[in-house]
Amino acid sequence: MPNLQNAKKALRQSDKRAQRNKTVKAEIHSLRVKIRKALTAKKVDEALEIARLVGKKLDKAAQKNVFKKNTVARYKSRIMKKINDLKKA
Repeated sequence: MPNLQNAKKALRQSDKRAQRNKTVKAEIHSLRVKIRKALTAKKVDEALEIARLVGKKLDKAAQKNVFKKNTVARYKSRIMKKINDLKKA
Protein backbone atom coordinates (compact mmCIF):
# COMPACT_ATOMS: atom_id res chain seq x y z
CA MET A 1 0.00 0.00 0.00
CA PRO A 2 1.25 3.47 -0.82
CA ASN A 3 2.09 5.78 2.04
CA LEU A 4 2.30 9.15 0.32
CA GLN A 5 -0.86 11.08 -0.50
CA ASN A 6 0.02 11.48 -4.19
CA ALA A 7 0.81 7.76 -4.46
CA LYS A 8 -2.61 6.93 -2.97
CA LYS A 9 -4.30 9.18 -5.51
CA ALA A 10 -2.28 7.65 -8.35
CA LEU A 11 -3.41 4.19 -7.24
CA ARG A 12 -7.08 5.30 -7.20
CA GLN A 13 -6.71 6.78 -10.68
CA SER A 14 -4.99 3.66 -11.95
CA ASP A 15 -7.77 1.44 -10.59
CA LYS A 16 -10.46 3.61 -12.19
CA ARG A 17 -8.72 3.59 -15.57
CA ALA A 18 -8.11 -0.16 -15.42
CA GLN A 19 -11.81 -0.77 -14.72
CA ARG A 20 -12.85 1.52 -17.59
CA ASN A 21 -10.43 -0.21 -19.97
CA LYS A 22 -11.66 -3.62 -18.87
CA THR A 23 -15.29 -2.82 -19.73
CA VAL A 24 -14.31 -1.43 -23.15
CA LYS A 25 -12.20 -4.50 -23.92
CA ALA A 26 -14.97 -6.86 -22.78
CA GLU A 27 -17.52 -5.12 -24.99
CA ILE A 28 -15.24 -5.29 -28.04
CA HIS A 29 -14.47 -8.94 -27.32
CA SER A 30 -18.16 -9.87 -27.15
CA LEU A 31 -18.82 -8.08 -30.46
CA ARG A 32 -15.91 -9.92 -32.10
CA VAL A 33 -17.42 -13.21 -30.90
CA LYS A 34 -20.77 -12.18 -32.44
CA ILE A 35 -19.04 -11.52 -35.75
CA ARG A 36 -17.40 -14.94 -35.69
CA LYS A 37 -20.75 -16.61 -34.98
CA ALA A 38 -22.41 -14.66 -37.80
CA LEU A 39 -19.62 -15.65 -40.17
CA THR A 40 -19.88 -19.35 -39.31
CA ALA A 41 -23.65 -19.10 -39.87
CA LYS A 42 -22.87 -17.37 -43.21
CA LYS A 43 -24.93 -14.28 -42.32
CA VAL A 44 -22.91 -11.71 -44.27
CA ASP A 45 -25.27 -8.76 -43.77
CA GLU A 46 -25.43 -9.22 -40.02
CA ALA A 47 -21.65 -9.66 -39.81
CA LEU A 48 -21.08 -6.50 -41.85
CA GLU A 49 -23.39 -4.49 -39.59
CA ILE A 50 -21.60 -5.72 -36.46
CA ALA A 51 -18.23 -5.08 -38.13
CA ARG A 52 -19.11 -1.42 -38.61
CA LEU A 53 -20.00 -1.15 -34.93
CA VAL A 54 -16.80 -2.92 -33.89
CA GLY A 55 -14.78 -0.61 -36.14
CA LYS A 56 -16.24 2.44 -34.42
CA LYS A 57 -15.64 0.98 -30.96
CA LEU A 58 -12.07 -0.02 -31.85
CA ASP A 59 -11.27 3.43 -33.24
CA LYS A 60 -12.63 5.04 -30.09
CA ALA A 61 -10.60 2.64 -27.93
CA ALA A 62 -7.44 3.50 -29.87
CA GLN A 63 -8.20 7.18 -29.41
CA LYS A 64 -8.48 6.66 -25.64
CA ASN A 65 -5.28 4.53 -25.55
CA VAL A 66 -7.11 1.36 -24.52
CA PHE A 67 -5.62 -0.42 -27.56
CA LYS A 68 -2.60 0.50 -29.63
CA LYS A 69 -3.21 1.89 -33.10
CA ASN A 70 -1.66 -1.07 -34.94
CA THR A 71 -3.61 -3.58 -32.84
CA VAL A 72 -6.85 -1.90 -33.88
CA ALA A 73 -5.77 -1.90 -37.51
CA ARG A 74 -4.93 -5.60 -37.32
CA TYR A 75 -8.29 -6.50 -35.75
CA LYS A 76 -10.24 -4.49 -38.31
CA SER A 77 -8.23 -5.92 -41.19
CA ARG A 78 -8.80 -9.51 -40.11
CA ILE A 79 -12.52 -8.95 -39.63
CA MET A 80 -12.99 -7.35 -43.04
CA LYS A 81 -10.84 -10.02 -44.73
CA LYS A 82 -13.11 -12.76 -43.36
CA ILE A 83 -16.26 -10.89 -44.38
CA ASN A 84 -14.94 -10.25 -47.89
CA ASP A 85 -13.91 -13.89 -48.28
CA LEU A 86 -17.43 -14.95 -47.31
CA LYS A 87 -18.94 -12.49 -49.81
CA LYS A 88 -16.86 -13.99 -52.63
CA ALA A 89 -17.79 -17.56 -51.73
